[in-house]
Amino acid sequence: MKDLNSYIAAYKEQLQKGDILIAYNELVKFMMTCRTELMRKLSPDYSFAGILHGYMDFTYFYFHNDFLKAKKLKFGLVLNHKEMRFELWLLGNTKAIQRQYWELLKNSVLNQSGEEMPAFSILELVLVENPDFNDLDSLRGEIEQGLEASADDILRAIQKI
Repeated sequence: MKDLNSYIAAYKEQLQKGDILIAYNELVKFMMTCRTELMRKLSPDYSFAGILHGYMDFTYFYFHNDFLKAKKLKFGLVLNHKEMRFELWLLGNTKAIQRQYWELLKNSVLNQSGEEMPAFSILELVLVENPDFNDLDSLRGEIEQGLEASADDILRAIQKI
């Protein structure tokens, strides 16, 4: 393993080139637009939290409705930077709640993670595997369509348990 100074030097070099900084800022702006449009479209049914983007691994925001809130659950629209794809996560307010719902949903057709519980969530559903960032309006529509269908599927599954 390299020492921290080596990693920092590589990081600084990439930032000075500018491409990563531009790409990251544009990705965050796009997520902000997605959040705004989803709030406009779904706000009668859902409440939305702010964008979280403190690390370069995931950019995301939470949202929930009264049903999820009562069960101490929430959704997250996630931009997975490493895989460069958009995902919908079902999350619990605590690790214990996540473990409880994982046990109830792990054999569901909604489970795309296999036999292991995801590290940060209960379920992680891929909404857009290979996003086309050259057509942001179409991409946002694709995300919204997948999110609404997947969220409805998850809500129906939770209501059955």
